[in-house]
Amino acid sequence: MTATGLSTQPARGMRDFLPEDVRRREYVVGVIRRVYERYGFEPLETPAVENIETLLGKYGEEGNKLIFKILKRGEHEASGTADLALRYDLTVPLARVVAEHQAKLPKFFKRYQIQPVWRADRPARGRFREFYQCDIDAIGSTSTVVEVEVLSGVSEVLHELGFQDFVIRLNDRRLLTAMLEVAGVEAPRHGDALIALDKLDKIGADGVAAEFAARQIEPAAIGKLLPLFGGGAGATGANGAILRALATFIGAHETGQAAVGSLESMLALAGPTPASGHLRIDPSLARGLSYYTGAIMEIQVADLAGSLGGGGRYDNLIGMFLGRDVPACGFSLGLERILVVMGERGMFPADLAGAGCDVLVTIWNAGAMDDALGLAGEFRQAGLRVEVYPEADKIGKQLKYASGRQVPFVAVVGDDERAGGTVSLKDLRSGTQHTVRRAEAAAFIGVHVNR
Repeated sequence: MTATGLSTQPARGMRDFLPEDVRRREYVVGVIRRVYERYGFEPLETPAVENIETLLGKYGEEGNKLIFKILKRGEHEASGTADLALRYDLTVPLARVVAEHQAKLPKFFKRYQIQPVWRADRPARGRFREFYQCDIDAIGSTSTVVEVEVLSGVSEVLHELGFQDFVIRLNDRRLLTAMLEVAGVEAPRHGDALIALDKLDKIGADGVAAEFAARQIEPAAIGKLLPLFGGGAGATGANGAILRALATFIGAHETGQAAVGSLESMLALAGPTPASGHLRIDPSLARGLSYYTGAIMEIQVADLAGSLGGGGRYDNLIGMFLGRDVPACGFSLGLERILVVMGERGMFPADLAGAGCDVLVTIWNAGAMDDALGLAGEFRQAGLRVEVYPEADKIGKQLKYASGRQVPFVAVVGDDERAGGTVSLKDLRSGTQHTVRRAEAAAFIGVHVNR
């Protein structure tokens, strides 16, 4: 609260990003973008605001409640109704774009998108109301190669950021449906069962059982399912053992067995990729979004409640806009949670915490301002990041400012330097000082600033 009584805090669940925060974010986004482009994904951006009917009905019962709605404006404001909304994710807008621009897109369209989304959720550690998603999606093929390429790309991102201990949980919505049907859960209750199941890692097996009961799912079905979902032998062994246990449980269920085969193929094809060793079949993984139709995936690390990201196959979503189904699969990395974990683990490069410039150009006296600006221009032409101290303070004050800003070099051009055509360069990291010819000063800094 300021002296005026106005709060200086951002809205709850929103954040200000100071320079060091922005540098960290740009570092992570830079890694993500480079890796995604190596896999042939192309950039896409969509508006922050969508028509509300574009979003409603795509995220399930609980997702619909978290959409930030925008009230009608002008003469319609008094109605209290909404016609627009802030985008909830990047996948539904992608489906709209594919339907709108299908004639301009290649047969196999691969895109990445890094933009903010908004959810009216309760803020918590690593969970915000405004946050960035970093998506990759591949449109146009039902091949399991698509899932494996997505898993490989995401794994390569995490490896380059320094993560080694991540696990990618895998399941398939078709397999979940088969399990529910074999257990005796009525089809109208499948959505309720999946919503409850998706909370298993948060509320535990007893909590899921209680929620099943509250949603009027038969107790006998609960008894059959929870041993598979909640830590039974079939859920804790090696991937092959888990799939065999699930295949046995669903028996002759044709669609479920196809899902088991798809997961087996995915594991085999991932062998020579960066995803190898990180994949784990998890029959409890449900992912609450209602548009998934096949494989589903989610990344976890040991010291984070929740996931670093997730995704899956959604072969029917584009059809909601286009009138015919188009196969699609994608994955979304949560930038905010990656930043939280990397910050807590000290995973960022040390130079990100430094100054935003390579050299501070001092002003010797009021008559030397033009010369200081000229020197700064020479340095910038050479590719250096330069700050000019704006006032003719004592040199000691200017050096102290540079030290506080963690600027590695300070350039001083006094009367003697100006007469001799030289520049004095002080390396604040080592305390050493060098006098070099002005024409060579930029090259000297460039060589020594990143050694």
